[in-house]
Amino acid sequence: MTTNSLQVSVIARERAASDIVRITLASPDGAQLPEFVAGSHIDVHVDSGLVRQYSLVNHPGERGHYVIGVLLDAKSRGGSKAIHADFQVGRSVRIGAPRCNFPLLTSAKRSILFAGGIGITPILSMARELAALGQAFSLHYCCRGLDKAAFLDEINALNLGNDFHLHLDDGTPDQRFVLADCLPDVDADTHLYICGPEGFINHVVDGAEASGWATPQVHVERFSANVDVTGESFVVVAARSQAEVVVSKEETIVQALARVGVVVPISCEQGVCGTCLTRVIEGSPDHRDMFQTDEEKGAASQCITPCCSRSLSGRLVLDL
Repeated sequence: MTTNSLQVSVIARERAASDIVRITLASPDGAQLPEFVAGSHIDVHVDSGLVRQYSLVNHPGERGHYVIGVLLDAKSRGGSKAIHADFQVGRSVRIGAPRCNFPLLTSAKRSILFAGGIGITPILSMARELAALGQAFSLHYCCRGLDKAAFLDEINALNLGNDFHLHLDDGTPDQRFVLADCLPDVDADTHLYICGPEGFINHVVDGAEASGWATPQVHVERFSANVDVTGESFVVVAARSQAEVVVSKEETIVQALARVGVVVPISCEQGVCGTCLTRVIEGSPDHRDMFQTDEEKGAASQCITPCCSRSLSGRLVLDL
């Protein structure tokens, strides 16, 4: 195995909740896997040309295996459906080494973790790390119903007591998720971590900001984004490949470049994972992604996610 591409096997498969499967991956020869930090994810090569990201659920100190939780998405573009159908024990799977776009600041005095649905996957890894370190934190887990709540046994094993709050949409009124009741007073040494469906994330982030929480204290992991990839046509130039092509109103930069033989590595195709992040040499990008920060998008030396972003200028030169 290399640090960039790993060949692993499915060694366990269990039902974690309704429509959620728990997959355990390990090296076929029993070798240690690359280390990772809480909040990390791996690229999973589901099928030929189909790559999806899944957060690691287990504690970062566990190097003998990786655990992921996969929700069978009703709007699946092929990834979750194929995993639920085909990832049986014994199957060989190619994955990428762990990467982290959602790091946990373990030096914070207190952490408040918010998980909506399958968003529990990176949040649980953070909870395990904080519990192991003996640091103060609380966990709010929001689900439609008890049958949708995955990894409850693992969460309960952390013995969080009153610091764990399970909020069910179909539960009693007293345990419903009311953000104002879950946010402590603003404290510079407290950080918030949020993961889940887009609407859940926006609700918590907007509420936190309205309550006075500073942006650097609010950390988010997005699994998907509703992004409009259309716009006016423009010319894109792949400088290293010496290729030039017109990006039409209805296609992405990635799709246009593919027509002239320039292949850009992609995964999410929604601007949330950063796989296709590319340096801009010339031109003004029209950023549509959720991966980069506002500061990164406004920097003099910019990068673009060609899977979804476009150009404000008539010509865009990329380092490809």
